[in-house]
Amino acid sequence: MRRSLVIGNWKMNGSLDSTSEILRAIETTIDDKITCDIGVCVPFVYITAAQEITKPTVITIGAQTVSEYQPGAYTGEVSAHMLEDVGCSWVLIGHSERRTLFNEANAQLVKKVLAAQMTGVTPVYCVGETQEEYKSGATFDVIKDQVEALLNNSAVDLTQLVLAYEPVWAIGTGLTASPEEAQKVHAFIRALVSERDINAANMLRILYGGSVKPDNALSLFGQKDIDGGLIGGASLDAKAFVSICQKA
Repeated sequence: MRRSLVIGNWKMNGSLDSTSEILRAIETTIDDKITCDIGVCVPFVYITAAQEITKPTVITIGAQTVSEYQPGAYTGEVSAHMLEDVGCSWVLIGHSERRTLFNEANAQLVKKVLAAQMTGVTPVYCVGETQEEYKSGATFDVIKDQVEALLNNSAVDLTQLVLAYEPVWAIGTGLTASPEEAQKVHAFIRALVSERDINAANMLRILYGGSVKPDNALSLFGQKDIDGGLIGGASLDAKAFVSICQKA
């Protein structure tokens, strides 16, 4: 069986004080009844502080993006080697905000996946359609294009990878795909991966990331191909985040 995974994405939020406050509140609330894997992706500048707080706990720390380049003259960039050096377990790649606001395209994102895998940091590769694409019925075409960009590169290790489906129209809007809608897309993604490697597809964890909250988490996570969640705003609320982990 695939072990459930819940990852919080704090985006560009927080301070040293709030990082400590939220993570300590999460760690004191988690008990041994929660059996899912738990990750929190914090801004670069708070990674070390987050690591110090969570070292004795089951919470693992990640970053929100990474450079596709090896260490060198790339001012302002952060390499996968640096993330590995400070103990990151995860890195988000291709989040919709990176795709839309920073114009990161599939080819660049695949390079980032490979850079992360070279260091042992697990990439969480995000895919999803915009509201316009959703309304026009292009969801599966968009998802296929984004996933196949990854699958067409034989160097990508499908056993060292997490995928996340995040419909852009459901991020920060309060809207969410119905559990049945989300399941159809997750099943479609798993089928695409199985065309390359059926065993890897069966083991691959695919997260849902579109306005997951305590009141809808159980119905979403109960779907056959949804293996947990990539949590945005609710991950900044310790009580809500732990509740979602309990549902997972």
